[in-house]
Amino acid sequence: MVSATGMTAVLGGCGTTGSSDVTLRLVAADYGDSAANSSQKYWDKLAKAYEAGHPGVKVDVSVYSWNDVDRKVKDMVAAGKAPDLAQIGSYADYAAAGKLYEAGDLLSIPVQADFPSQLAEAGQWNHAQYGIPFAASTRVLFYNKTLFSEAGITTPPTTWSELAADAKALKADGVKYPYALPLGPEEAQAETMQWLLSGGSGYTDDTGSYTIDSTENIDTLTWLKDELVGKGLTGPTAPGRLNRATAFAAFADGQVGMLNGHPTLIKQAEKKGVKFGAVPMPARAGQSTATASMGVADWMAAFRQNGHAEQVGDFLDYVYSEQNVLAFSREYGLLPVTTSASQTMTDSTRAEDKQLRPFLEQLPTSELYPAGKTSWAAISADIKKQIGTAVSPTGNPTGVLTRLQAEAATADSRTAAATG
Repeated sequence: MVSATGMTAVLGGCGTTGSSDVTLRLVAADYGDSAANSSQKYWDKLAKAYEAGHPGVKVDVSVYSWNDVDRKVKDMVAAGKAPDLAQIGSYADYAAAGKLYEAGDLLSIPVQADFPSQLAEAGQWNHAQYGIPFAASTRVLFYNKTLFSEAGITTPPTTWSELAADAKALKADGVKYPYALPLGPEEAQAETMQWLLSGGSGYTDDTGSYTIDSTENIDTLTWLKDELVGKGLTGPTAPGRLNRATAFAAFADGQVGMLNGHPTLIKQAEKKGVKFGAVPMPARAGQSTATASMGVADWMAAFRQNGHAEQVGDFLDYVYSEQNVLAFSREYGLLPVTTSASQTMTDSTRAEDKQLRPFLEQLPTSELYPAGKTSWAAISADIKKQIGTAVSPTGNPTGVLTRLQAEAATADSRTAAATG
């Protein structure tokens, strides 16, 4: 999700939803890996096509990098200038503040029913859906087959100990990043969650309560600190300064032996001719890889401030048509968020669709971020800022996780008090 930070386009056109001269403002995240395939191009084409058939409605789109988009929207809302729509990483805090429309107030029944129950439920706050899933992915371990062969590694790892041994062999063979561990501010919460799940825990328990400082999580980060980072197996850039986009680019350049990746890495690596394999994330000894699958969903949220419910709903019905969902998913190598588009992709004979099937198969059983918790946006931001220090040579995994747990508990207490 590399972006042309701050790239903004004003798209001309019009529309037919009953009111004239309505401008819908949409803030969106960038899923491209270069200026050539910025999400701005996707939204430009989609908005112009919508406007052509809807005289009176104009769609004004601003695209920002994932480093900036959540903060940009937060600042706009705080300034009393909320967009009509925001395609961002979390929604629950805005829902709790009464700033969002419910999905049912906007979407037609067929469109709302087309979201898989797992994603629709993940979009709920206080038993009502406010978060509309926009893009989804799961994570697997990518490995460079050429580097593995040159280092004498014959099979991909299935356990942490095997991963560490393979990383050691890759380092001995001169690989720059034996295992790339991106815990920088772009997407540290994702890499962290994947490791916590593979260690037998996660951010929350079955009841939705935070378990950030669980014994298993402390053990996981301690293992990363001692067995990977401490032994120089994560490359020249400190994990806390390595962003996911940079790690993906290094993999595509043939400099990375292994890393966790989502489907967009497929196209990126293929463009550079990298021969790669993809397998489930290795787990701690005795932990099944089947329970270590992480899913990610990004969200569309509709703000009430400007009162354009009719126009917003009509535009969203267009955005979530099967044709448009498939076009976006295929352009950026992500998983469709509607049942109809997922089925079409599953049945497809297109090579690019076949490559996504392993990710599609994982999604129904994967664990998602606790996006329905109003505290998640703040906790996710704190994880991005702090987690890299936990695995540094002088880091303290117990201290960092205990601090994050305390912050999460405090945030949850405030929410409980505010909602009665």
